Amino acid sequence: MTPGGRYFALVMAFASAAALAGCQQSGASLDSSGKLNTASAPPVSYEAAAGLGKKWQADPGDINKGMAYANALETLGQGKKHLDIYRQLSMAHPEDAKLSGIYGKKLINAGQSGEAIPVLERVAASPDAEWRIHSALGSAYDQQGLYEKARGEYRKALAGDAHNFAVLNNMGMSLALEGNLKDAENTLRQADTLPRSKSEPRIRQNLALVVGLQGRFDEASKLASENLPAEQVEANMAYLRKMLAQPNTWQQISDGGQG
Repeated sequence: MTPGGRYFALVMAFASAAALAGCQQSGASLDSSGKLNTASAPPVSYEAAAGLGKKWQADPGDINKGMAYANALETLGQGKKHLDIYRQLSMAHPEDAKLSGIYGKKLINAGQSGEAIPVLERVAASPDAEWRIHSALGSAYDQQGLYEKARGEYRKALAGDAHNFAVLNNMGMSLALEGNLKDAENTLRQADTLPRSKSEPRIRQNLALVVGLQGRFDEASKLASENLPAEQVEANMAYLRKMLAQPNTWQQISDGGQG
């Protein structure tokens, strides 16, 4: 396993453990809501979903009807079918940047970042692509281990707003996934100092993780305790210590963290 792969495994294993311990908001990457909001609609019945499907099939060129049907399928656990609808909509309306952006994000959330990349790259190629597109594409690149390309997209997203805490968070975690813990910490601290970041506790938890990966457990515990109950902080730190105690892991991090 490459050094970057080792860090990716460490970061993702810890994030999963934190979620299982009861963290209300899991996941290292952040993407702000708004034009790329991909939140699911409230649960619907199968009958209601079928009705939405009939409306869309009667007017397949209507994006809103297609999205309503796709989102209804998603709430019913029909993940593959709902992605198929988005794929059909995106192919029928390749000029619609908003639609392609949402479809790309849906693919990322479904763990299909490889499929998301060409969709988002097409939209990101536009000179007026909004920052959310670049941030989403960066997330897809990160999931594929293409860290330099990911940070290139984050820099494009930051060009219009150097204090975008969501993008700074993603940049920091990209650095962490590659093993550059010092720069990751500096970037996450920058994000954490922004007033708007107080609404997103995952930034502080990601910072705590990166500090903990460097062996500074007391400092990491203090950071984590600002958002999490004491028992969860203790469980997370114990898990992190266990991970770092595995043969060669600490030496790998010590060596890689110097870059």
